[in-house]
Amino acid sequence: MNIFEALREDHEIQRSLLKKLVKTSGDTEKRDEIFNELKKELSIHADGEERHFYVPLIDSDKTQEKSRHSIAEHHEIDELVEELEKTEYSSSAWLKIAKQLQEKVEHHLDEEEHEVFQMAGKVLTEEQKQTLANEYASYINDNR
Repeated sequence: MNIFEALREDHEIQRSLLKKLVKTSGDTEKRDEIFNELKKELSIHADGEERHFYVPLIDSDKTQEKSRHSIAEHHEIDELVEELEKTEYSSSAWLKIAKQLQEKVEHHLDEEEHEVFQMAGKVLTEEQKQTLANEYASYINDNR
């Protein structure tokens, strides 16, 4: 498995959780359970991705700008999660913010998969792609 496949696997987990989350309603145990799982996934993924994917890409002129943009998007996602944490599950605003989060995350994942991965594929060696995948997987497994 290379770094792109490892990241894509986690992207699918996030997409699935977001899809489930926006189908929930009100102050329910299910909404709480899915939201907490999503928060953990987003946090661990962003940390692992920044450490084991973006750090080496920032060193390259070809991928530095895209890497910085993606890291900035991680912070925007964090802010939406924080906004959801401050909002009552039963509030009508909660679902609206959850849908904004879904749009932001899906935009971010699509951009990574269709733009960043292509650029990174030209910058990273095959060995780096394997090594980064192993380091990323190890980090995820240790923190999940």
